Amino acid sequence: MTGSPLDRLRRLPWWLAGWLTAITAVGTIVLAALLIQADTARGEAELDGRLGRVTAAVTRLISYDGTIVTAAVGTDEVNTGCPEFAVLPGPTERFAGHVSRRDCVPVDPGVAARLAAESVGTGRELTGYVRDANGDRARVRVEPFRNTRGQYVGAVVAMDDPAEFHAEHRRFVLLVCAGGLLFLAAVAFAGYVLADRAVRPASAALEQQEVLLADTAHDLRTPVAALRALAETALLQPDQRTELLPRAVDLARRMGTIIDGVLMRARLAAGVESLEVEPLWLDQLVSTVVEETLPGGAEITLTAAPSKVQADAGLVRRAITNLLDNALRHGRVPGQPAIVHITVAGGRVTVADHGPGIDAATAGESFERFKSSGGSSGLGLSIVRWVAQAHGGTLRVYNAEEGGAIFELELPLTA
Repeated sequence: MTGSPLDRLRRLPWWLAGWLTAITAVGTIVLAALLIQADTARGEAELDGRLGRVTAAVTRLISYDGTIVTAAVGTDEVNTGCPEFAVLPGPTERFAGHVSRRDCVPVDPGVAARLAAESVGTGRELTGYVRDANGDRARVRVEPFRNTRGQYVGAVVAMDDPAEFHAEHRRFVLLVCAGGLLFLAAVAFAGYVLADRAVRPASAALEQQEVLLADTAHDLRTPVAALRALAETALLQPDQRTELLPRAVDLARRMGTIIDGVLMRARLAAGVESLEVEPLWLDQLVSTVVEETLPGGAEITLTAAPSKVQADAGLVRRAITNLLDNALRHGRVPGQPAIVHITVAGGRVTVADHGPGIDAATAGESFERFKSSGGSSGLGLSIVRWVAQAHGGTLRVYNAEEGGAIFELELPLTA
């Protein structure tokens, strides 16, 4: 298989289902062949049983008083039914033979005589298929009989038309083939479903790993570039090192926070760690985040009512920070400082800005990784949505009537 590891892993259920179906197909074909062979043997045994009852009855009716007498055969009911039969002498014996009255199979006299001679000569019963006078297959049974001296002198040749058995056998073959195909289809479907369920956790883990690498690289790109710029400036202008050093430390702290957040998210998503859910005063946490945020000339207002939720404080802090950063960066009119209003009440945090708003047709994409209507990566909003979903909450976005976007994060209240 070619492609990325994740693509190969996603195709693995098809390969497993294919191999399982192929192996099952071999076993099904062998089983079908055995069933068909058994049905053939059953049908032939049934035909031979009918023929054997005729030959046994006829041989009991034959008598001997110096020569073979078949008079009793002609008066018995077996003489008028099917299968038809013929009493024929062997190569060295001479007596008047007898042929049953009913013509069930167009018997070729030469074939019947040859079979009688072979049976008498070997002293064995013969069974098998022969061609009748029309060239069709007929089932035949030949039973030799003896005279009073124990010598084989003649044979009873009984023939039957196997058309009814062959028609029934064809229906059986079609039923077996249809059943085998349905069984293979069921095995293929069940094999794919089971393989997909077995592979899905590994696929999800690998996908999370790829997302983790992408998220980490994306989040670190900007602070790494800024840190490099500060370092180069400090090298070229030593007199500014005292001023640049605190900014470099702040960037390093930001990078550490980013790495910790992405790793925590990956570990929680993989089930390595669980959410540290506890009662949390949402209004106090939001107030702390606002106080620690450098407005950079923006106007931030907070209206908060006591609101207690069940949540992981670290993750919720990260989500609130992302919402506020998003509003400060994109929720402004070009050339003017950002104006952000934050409201906390009833387990709900609403962040409203005075920017251009969000296109309703692409609002859902604002929550996807690396997509944003404002031209940014959109990673921050995707993390906010993930935090909301991890807590059983929701994240909604809509436009205000007077303009600007409103993001609403809702978390479950404490009981």
